Amino acid sequence: MYKLIIRPILFLFDPEKVHHFTFSLIRFLTNIGFGGIFRNIYQIKKPKLERELFGIKFPNPVGLAAGFDKNAVLYKELSNFGFGFIEIGTVTPKAQIGNPKKRLFRLKEDQAIINRMGFNNKGVAAAVEKLKSNLSVPFENKIIIGGNIGKNTQTLPENYTQDYLECFKALHPYVDYFVLNVSCPNVSSHAKLNDKDYLEELIAAVQKCNNTFDKQKPILLKIAPDLNNDQLDEIIELVAITKIEGVIASNTSVSREGLISENKKEMGGLSGKPVSNKSTEVIRYLHKNSNGSFPIIGVGGIHSVKDALDKIEAGASLVQVFTGFIYEGPSLVKKINKAILHK
Repeated sequence: MYKLIIRPILFLFDPEKVHHFTFSLIRFLTNIGFGGIFRNIYQIKKPKLERELFGIKFPNPVGLAAGFDKNAVLYKELSNFGFGFIEIGTVTPKAQIGNPKKRLFRLKEDQAIINRMGFNNKGVAAAVEKLKSNLSVPFENKIIIGGNIGKNTQTLPENYTQDYLECFKALHPYVDYFVLNVSCPNVSSHAKLNDKDYLEELIAAVQKCNNTFDKQKPILLKIAPDLNNDQLDEIIELVAITKIEGVIASNTSVSREGLISENKKEMGGLSGKPVSNKSTEVIRYLHKNSNGSFPIIGVGGIHSVKDALDKIEAGASLVQVFTGFIYEGPSLVKKINKAILHK
């Protein structure tokens, strides 16, 4: 029904406006009683699906990637669609409007999206307010939340670390794990955020802050799919030196290789089907060359059960969907979980 009726209608309109409309629709349907219906249709609760990673028990290994619910406004409603965890953000210290519109583009022929959103979000304080209610629910109903954090666009290079620390401190009581987003191609001074020496400095500062809390939270690094083998070797070394808990592979791509859609030359980060193989190979390289020494969350171009299983076979412990969720609909999450259950 989604691909035959709902998606063709939604795809007639501007993708950013559709995103906001969809949020309003899901919230409305949930408020009039459809939340339970969605759970009955899409959720699978089986012990075999549970995964324990960096001290967190995930009800299933399929999550929603960052960028979909930037401001933590719909994570409860979205969890009804069968996700094992929801990653909010990217969150920055201060609210910012992001890049000028139009900044989100569908590439229908490629089953892809190009975005140059620019970390548009309402700021960390707004996200905290939305996350507070997740602490008051019974443990068995608590949603596993990842906090994806970044810097404000106008922040000077010497203050980048302070931006990450501000978000980290504010979100610490409310999220289960953190993701340092240093690989988005739509933010300024991208080069510094990929410099190994700076990443060591940033991670050390965040870990020091983490140690001031009674309970430490896992810290992961989100990397780009466009890194070469030498750069991936640096990531493996960085994880070994800093002892962060894991890596998310991968973010959006700046490559346009093989695209056929009319708007393929738009600036921004590419997500969706064209990134699938590249992301999987990054996972495979990291897993093999690190001897599986750290967990990897696999994301990038998961549009089918096979795409998800390929990433798990390559070495991913968990997977996340984003663009595939838009193109394939919520049934994708259930299909992946069913396939994992029956393996």
